Parts: sequence; C-alpha cells; structure tokens
Amino acid sequence: MTQKSILTVGILIFNEVEVLDFCGPFEVFSVARLAGQHSDAQQLFQALTIAEADEIVTCRGGLLVKPHATIEQHPPLDILVVPGGQGTRKEMYNQRLVDWIKQQDQRTQLTTSVCTGAFLLAEGGLLNEHRATTHWGSISWMRDTYPDISILDDARVVDEGRIITSAGISAGIDMSLHVVERLHGRETAEWTARRMEYDWRS
Repeated sequence: MTQKSILTVGILIFNEVEVLDFCGPFEVFSVARLAGQHSDAQQLFQALTIAEADEIVTCRGGLLVKPHATIEQHPPLDILVVPGGQGTRKEMYNQRLVDWIKQQDQRTQLTTSVCTGAFLLAEGGLLNEHRATTHWGSISWMRDTYPDISILDDARVVDEGRIITSAGISAGIDMSLHVVERLHGRETAEWTARRMEYDWRS
C-alpha cells in the first residue's frame, strides 16, 4: 500500500472512556490487511488516539493512556471513531469537543460511534433524522433525549451511509470490521477477524 492510500483513523479518547470501546476499533484498524497479507507494509489504515489535551487519559478501570495527538493538532482524518463510557455523561456537554466532532464530520469519509459515543454525535445534531444505536442500557435515555433520532435496540451496527453507530463495548469491533468490509471487501474483513481470532458474525 502507498502512504497516500492508507486511511487515517482518529479515535477520540477522554477520561472515563470505556477501554474496549476504543481499543477494539484500534486493534481492527491496526491489524487490517488485504486477505492473505501479514506485512506491516500492507497496512490499510493508520490508527491514532486523539484527546482534547496532551495529557494522560484515565480510562475506565484505571488504564492510563497517552494520546498520539490532540484536537488542536492532528493529521487530516479519513475516519473518526467516537467511543463511549461513563465519560460521555460529562463530555456530551463539552461544547468544544462536540464542535470538533462536527467539524471533523465535514471532512471525514466516515464518522462512527461505539456505545454511548452516539450521545456525542447526537449532541452535534449529526444523528438527526437518522437511525442509530447505542449501549442497551442507554436506549431509553437516548430515545427520551433525542426524539428526532430513530433508535434501534436490536442492532449491533447501524450504517446510515457516512454515519455508522454501534451498540455497546464489543460491538465496536463489529462496527470496525463492517467498515473494513465496506472499504476493502468481505474477504479482507474476514481475514482481519481471523488474524484477531475474533468470531465475527455480521
């Protein structure tokens, strides 16, 4: 793959982010290769974590993560991943972060969310008049808060074209494999899942 053809995936992180919400997609996009390929020279995506500030992020469970970049300084993104976790209950009212997500959505090929990351997209109006999903425990809350969104409670991944949302935690892996399939085909997505030893049932 040439450097130009590698897509850049920006994965937002913040305090109290759910670990698998962002690490699952990070793993998928880091591992993805065309079917049969193993070499890092054949990578399809470059994944990086992005935080509001250049500071250590304390994730759920106490995991400490140093972000690769900040919302003020990062390369152009082709794909944005917005994860969830307890931290979204605060960050959904962080207008600076919500505005950054909206700005990125105007430039990315795909804007995606995992779990309650959908609330950050919803706060920016990105899900209005769309179908979407979130963690099962937050379905009622989301329906009550955002009546202009059609919330699905029986889907792990909801693809609305440029916007893709997924259900909770491990569903972010399914969403990311879905993106790999959309961009590079079923065989490549299945190969990626196999390399991860992940039982993918799309």
